[in-house]
Amino acid sequence: GELAASFAALPVFPLFDTAYFIISVLYLKYEPGAVEMSRKSPFASWLCAMLHCFGSYILADLLLGEAPIGHFSHNSSVILATAVWYLIFFCPMNLFYKCVSFLPVKLIFVAMKEVVRVRKIAAGVHHAHHLYHHGWFVMMATGWVKGSGVALMSNFEQLLRGVWKPETNEILHMSFPTKASLYGTVLFTLQQTHWLPISEANLIFFFTMFMIVCKVFMTATHSHASPFAPLENLVCPVLFGSVSTGYPSHYHDHHGASHEVSHPPPPPPPAKSKEELNEGTRKRKAKKAE
Repeated sequence: GELAASFAALPVFPLFDTAYFIISVLYLKYEPGAVEMSRKSPFASWLCAMLHCFGSYILADLLLGEAPIGHFSHNSSVILATAVWYLIFFCPMNLFYKCVSFLPVKLIFVAMKEVVRVRKIAAGVHHAHHLYHHGWFVMMATGWVKGSGVALMSNFEQLLRGVWKPETNEILHMSFPTKASLYGTVLFTLQQTHWLPISEANLIFFFTMFMIVCKVFMTATHSHASPFAPLENLVCPVLFGSVSTGYPSHYHDHHGASHEVSHPPPPPPPAKSKEELNEGTRKRKAKKAE
């Protein structure tokens, strides 16, 4: 209990926030065309970096009816994120990028980022509970966007980079951090409404440990498999049914593939015999002579 309380009271600025900014901007640099964009339009690159760093705060403020640029009043955080962006994209000989992307160092930053993520989920649920005391869904929505707001804003961030990929919608194809944030915000909402008999400090500690172990393992092994997949494969068919193959899929209808399945192509015409080929040749010669 004392360990959990001390961990929950640990300040995240500036050390953990720096790690959060480093990993967020690293993911931006991994995007195709991000380096070229930083040379052609540094301001657009900086805006994208700020969305990666503060997108969750912007979405949460929009949901709660507050100023979406309110978090930018914290000058120290904005300056720190800007310094990280500049060093990752414009440091001579890419020295800073090579250091922070070195796998052992990167794993440390990934673990520190998950500490910030869980704190943001807990803070979002607590803030929404203060404004809407009985609004369970408001608490869950606020905590969710606080934990995965950057991913949920990915399509808007792509527009700033001149890319439009609607098929990469995070709600349609949830990544592990987005799913984990959703499940985590349910737990924090139950705890905040006294339906989960555990202290907030203990929940922060145990959920942070879970996120650190999963993300560090996935990053070290370059794996994209979700740890929730085995449980989801068991529960989802029972609750929501399995995918049926007896009905045409709307996806195929939109892409014109269902018509090919429901109406098979006609069989090829039978091959002509040798006599028919010779008769056709004689007719063509007679027509040419006429």
